[in-house]
Amino acid sequence: MARKKKSDQLFHEYFEEWIELYKVGAIRSVTLQKYYMSQQRIVELAPHLKIGELNRKQYQQLLNDYALTHEKQTTMDFHHQLKGAILDAVDEGLIEKNPTRKIIIKGKKPGEKKIKFLNQFEVQALLRQLNLTEEINWDWFILLVTKTGLRFSEALALTPDDFDFSKQKIIVSKTWNYKGTMGEFQPTKNESSKRKVQIDWQTAMQFSQLIKNADKNKPIFVKSRVFNSTVNNHLRTLCMKADIPIITIHGLRHTHASLLLFAGVSIASVATRLGHSSMTTTQETYLHIIHELENQDNDKIMRHLSLLM
Repeated sequence: MARKKKSDQLFHEYFEEWIELYKVGAIRSVTLQKYYMSQQRIVELAPHLKIGELNRKQYQQLLNDYALTHEKQTTMDFHHQLKGAILDAVDEGLIEKNPTRKIIIKGKKPGEKKIKFLNQFEVQALLRQLNLTEEINWDWFILLVTKTGLRFSEALALTPDDFDFSKQKIIVSKTWNYKGTMGEFQPTKNESSKRKVQIDWQTAMQFSQLIKNADKNKPIFVKSRVFNSTVNNHLRTLCMKADIPIITIHGLRHTHASLLLFAGVSIASVATRLGHSSMTTTQETYLHIIHELENQDNDKIMRHLSLLM
């Protein structure tokens, strides 16, 4: 019986082996899951495509098929994941020419995305609903995210050692993998996410009392397995009681940034506080708020100039 050539291997099988060889144990589990999701898309879209038959035309068709149900940026991410494996296959001699060269990225028209956030009066109404007991609970978690803009996984990972009460700062150096069965510490989203976030004196005083007897190296909010939906459902109930728009924990991060921008804090400072890799990310995320502030500035400029008579 003739031995099956490596180039006759199905592309989705090659990609799965490549993930296990080069990605397992080298990247965060959340990112790893995205690679496996891409592998499943290949199974659905090109189940019979062999690695040795992959040419530019077939690869473009694969991307086009993917783009029918995904936005352009998502299609780009899919392409970048596949490209890593394909270039290795070229180096191994399994593919004669690089099929990813001069590829065209398409995608369905993105839906209108407007971030959800609360205004200052709505935030105050929400905070009045919090039951801030003498022990840590999810209401304290909601208060802290509102006042710091931390990501959900960053706030979950906080231990007593991450609080510097003498300088009124929280040290963000890790996240909590709440999607895992057991839960564990993992690296931050990127290097820029490692930061020190200033907190007000009242919050510092409250948390210094709350966690003074807690284990220094254990997450203060995690007592058992945590589900994002559990905390969001609790926040939903609080929003309904306060008679304000319903938002998510991630919406509280947007709320924090929005309040700072409306208060006149610079985009650079907001970007640093949120742990964005660049100001461009902040500008793109809060573009409509920045436009609103620019309109307010134009009104101020016109009023000022009208006085110069």
